[in-house]
Amino acid sequence: MFSSLKVRNYRLFFMGQVVSNIGTWMQRIAQDWLVLSLTGSSAAVGITTALQFLPMLLFGLYGGVLVDRLRKRPTLLVTQSAMALTALALAVAVLTGHVQVWHVYVAAFAVGLATVVDNPARQSFVSELVGPGQLQNAVSLNSANFQSARLVGPAVAGILITGVGTGYAFLFNGLSFIAPLTGLMLMRARELHVVERAPRGKGQLREGVRYVTGRPELIWPIVLVGFVGTFAFNFPVYLSAFADDVFHAGAGAYSMFNTLMAVGSVAGALLAARRGTARLRLLIAAAMVFGALEMLAATTPALWMFALLMVPLGLFGMTVNVTTNTSIQMSTDPAMRGRVMALYMMVFLGGSPVGAPIVGWITDTYGARVGLAAGGAVAAVAAAVIGLILARVGNLRLSVGWHHGHPRVRFVPREQQDALAPAA
Repeated sequence: MFSSLKVRNYRLFFMGQVVSNIGTWMQRIAQDWLVLSLTGSSAAVGITTALQFLPMLLFGLYGGVLVDRLRKRPTLLVTQSAMALTALALAVAVLTGHVQVWHVYVAAFAVGLATVVDNPARQSFVSELVGPGQLQNAVSLNSANFQSARLVGPAVAGILITGVGTGYAFLFNGLSFIAPLTGLMLMRARELHVVERAPRGKGQLREGVRYVTGRPELIWPIVLVGFVGTFAFNFPVYLSAFADDVFHAGAGAYSMFNTLMAVGSVAGALLAARRGTARLRLLIAAAMVFGALEMLAATTPALWMFALLMVPLGLFGMTVNVTTNTSIQMSTDPAMRGRVMALYMMVFLGGSPVGAPIVGWITDTYGARVGLAAGGAVAAVAAAVIGLILARVGNLRLSVGWHHGHPRVRFVPREQQDALAPAA
């Protein structure tokens, strides 16, 4: 489960991200709550989320082209430093009492600009740290790292917000970037796995798009996470509305919802690290269950029932995330990985600028329960449709039968099902 941590460079990367990810989650909670307290509007929270991910939607593919051309470690030093300065600037505005909602909007957009390059660079840098043999394990541990920080970050953020205000959460996040920057500088360049960089040339963006669209094992998982990320993963909008409008429980409940979801997410990431494979049928099944759980959570009458459902929601949401990430990286040529991962992140994260204002408006107009149920329905239906498309592309048929006394539903090759069918 933890085999890739034996690699020194990856261990430095992992430890730096532990500290930085805690700060990132603290800022996420503080940012959402600050906007809600300044405006009283779920739609404003949605706008903040949209602004943070809008640059990925607009410039994500260009970021991938840059990442394929540039050396990953110096690139990450620049992007991580930029995000640190943004957090510190927002901390100063809050702590001096001069913060306005447009300051938060600008900071969210600035972080989004840095993410355009930082995200595909971090995703593709993992293969240089550990090599292809440990890639599945390292990707899963990265997700476990991020979600483990989600256990600590929201809890600490909740204490800081209720105790001394949101400003110190932004300050901690800005200082937390010291850890990954130090880790990057301490790495041994000679121990990195060399990946040939793409030369500067015309048509590289179109080349990346053609590469993805010509491979069903790449394009359809990306389409699926596009629907899930756009409509079902807008938890800043959903959870803040449930905490404030449905259960009237305040920032503490919002922090608790995020923490419990992180428990399930860590479990999902660690299970992925143990599996060692990333099957598309697992992706489809997990996305369908994830959508169904969101619809179930939307109907829960009590706060404790809603909170408990955050654990399986986190587990299946992380299974969707890790399975997609790993299957795409393993199916991609290293020279194209930056562009492919940029397209994946552009669709997954860049869908939020489209989805967040929509689900924010639905939540404000029809209530949090309707908004969450609608997001879950979109995820479940998209998974079912894309599962059927992949089955058709792969020449598969649905097989329903019994296995060791239990019903089993699966897709099998048409030839295999025809061979098993009784003769007329």
